[in-house]
Amino acid sequence: MADPNNPCAFCTTPPERVIAVNHLAFAINDGFPATKHHALVMPKRHVSDYFDLTAEEIVACHEVIKVVRGRIMADDPTVKAFNVGVNAGAIAGQTVWHCHFHVIPRREGDVPDPRGGVRHVIPRK
Repeated sequence: MADPNNPCAFCTTPPERVIAVNHLAFAINDGFPATKHHALVMPKRHVSDYFDLTAEEIVACHEVIKVVRGRIMADDPTVKAFNVGVNAGAIAGQTVWHCHFHVIPRREGDVPDPRGGVRHVIPRK
């Protein structure tokens, strides 16, 4: 549960922001999207990172990720692929301490050379 003195932004998500939901997970549009339709999927239970999820929560998040992907593909025919990722820990870039998955739509030509995908978060790798 969120600390009442420092409420978690995801634990206090207004229902109108929710774009997909199941019994253990939900999705919202990212407030600072990397690309158009970038979404976040997270467990309903407050856990700090991926490694704190139960097996059931992992499955539930995966189900919501697939729903979000389907909706994005149906709404935007320019989307041809996705990056799906999670940051676990400050050194990995996590800044919100409620586990969440990024679902980032990709379009042909959005970067000059997409090879390596998420490996490009560390320059020259």
